[in-house]
Amino acid sequence: MAQPAKGPVTGQGSAPAAGPCTTPPVHTEDAVTSVHPVDEKLHPSRLVPAALQHIAAMYAGVVTPPLIIGQACGLDIEGRTRLIAASLLIAGVATLLQTLGVKGFVGNRLPFVNAASSAGIAPILAIVETNAKGSQLPAVYGAVMVAGVFCLAVGPFFGRLLRFFPPLVTGVVITLIGVTLMPVPVGWAQGGDKAAADFGSMRNLALAAFTLAVILVIQRFGQGFVKQVALLFGLLIGTLVAVPFGMADFGALRSAPVAALPTPFAFGAPEFQPAAILSLCIVMLVLMTESSAGMLALGEICDRRADAKVITRGLRTDGLATLIGPVFGGFPTSAFAQNVGVVSLTRVRSRYVVAVAGATLLVLGAFPVLGAVVSLVPMPVLGGAGIVLFGSIAVSGIRTLSEAGLDDSSNIILVAVALGAGIIPLAAPTFYAEFPAWAQTVLGSGISAGAIVAVALNLFFHHLGTRSRHAAPALKSS
Repeated sequence: MAQPAKGPVTGQGSAPAAGPCTTPPVHTEDAVTSVHPVDEKLHPSRLVPAALQHIAAMYAGVVTPPLIIGQACGLDIEGRTRLIAASLLIAGVATLLQTLGVKGFVGNRLPFVNAASSAGIAPILAIVETNAKGSQLPAVYGAVMVAGVFCLAVGPFFGRLLRFFPPLVTGVVITLIGVTLMPVPVGWAQGGDKAAADFGSMRNLALAAFTLAVILVIQRFGQGFVKQVALLFGLLIGTLVAVPFGMADFGALRSAPVAALPTPFAFGAPEFQPAAILSLCIVMLVLMTESSAGMLALGEICDRRADAKVITRGLRTDGLATLIGPVFGGFPTSAFAQNVGVVSLTRVRSRYVVAVAGATLLVLGAFPVLGAVVSLVPMPVLGGAGIVLFGSIAVSGIRTLSEAGLDDSSNIILVAVALGAGIIPLAAPTFYAEFPAWAQTVLGSGISAGAIVAVALNLFFHHLGTRSRHAAPALKSS
């Protein structure tokens, strides 16, 4: 048998000797220069459109909490504009920290979006209702800041707590978020202000129905990017239709400064109320579960596994944003699941795309006039879009529950009782009227009440006194 040639092959026309020992040449330069898709820096022609798609997917969700909470606190257009600007600013900072990160300290360095979560809205509204007008936002911000410290303290050990938050629990909570918030868009559809003479008028209801119809038509006949931003198109078209009827207020645009940074503690120094703090710490546990699930799902999508260190750094970013946010007017911060969906759909996995989206949000937050543009959207238009937005949150919870083993009778009872406890404040707002003030704050939020009952029943059915039965794995992406 001929022996394979030894040493390097020379000559321009030479080729490696044939035979079983022959191996193809290794292109070491390509191997060295290859970049993981997560770390890829795209050309602007691809990067900018991809970043705009992320902004379109998240924008409505980012501005929803300040719009709802500002309305509940009775803030004027200027006050709501400040809240929106702060929400955009904190979302931009948090998203930049997550995507770029400080190695070994904060940031999961994945294409991960952080912003104010809708999960905190219902508990915050409960705090608002139990406080006098001047103490509403200070009490909220005090509780949010402590929730941020709680996240920072618990984050490194959170993996050990995840077994107490299986899909049974997180599914109940996410469903209750959508259900308990549904009265908000209904009130918006009627006009938003119950004291107004035209509250509930046919004109308001018709505008809300028209906006909803536009969104449905775009969803049915739209393609690609247009279909993904149906909510924004609905808000835009609904507002344009409202202008000839005098239903859009442009006063905010005239009074809002073009560029300004949020003023620290513009709504008062934080107040620390134990019941409010307990309520938002419970919500923070749910948000941490949601963020952890999002990181795991994104790690699978991007072929870069999210291990315990990655999740800890990601949760630390959540905690920092939640702690610092109230200084400027922000709210509890968590993952945005819709942007995980955008990465999955487009397969554009570069974290720099999302970093550009975060930088854009930061710029938007520095220009209050842009937040004022959102504030001029009429309440009925927001109502029509809000039905889709909050309804989709409830659907996400139902989808999570479908993975939770509801063929087991114990699980059915757990979900039934937890959902019932969460709907009580919605069905009978005065049910806890005779309870102490701290209990009214905690139980008056359907999300907090449902979460407490779900966790307690999960312990009772799946953990206490039995080794053979365990709850389903907690980390599921909704």
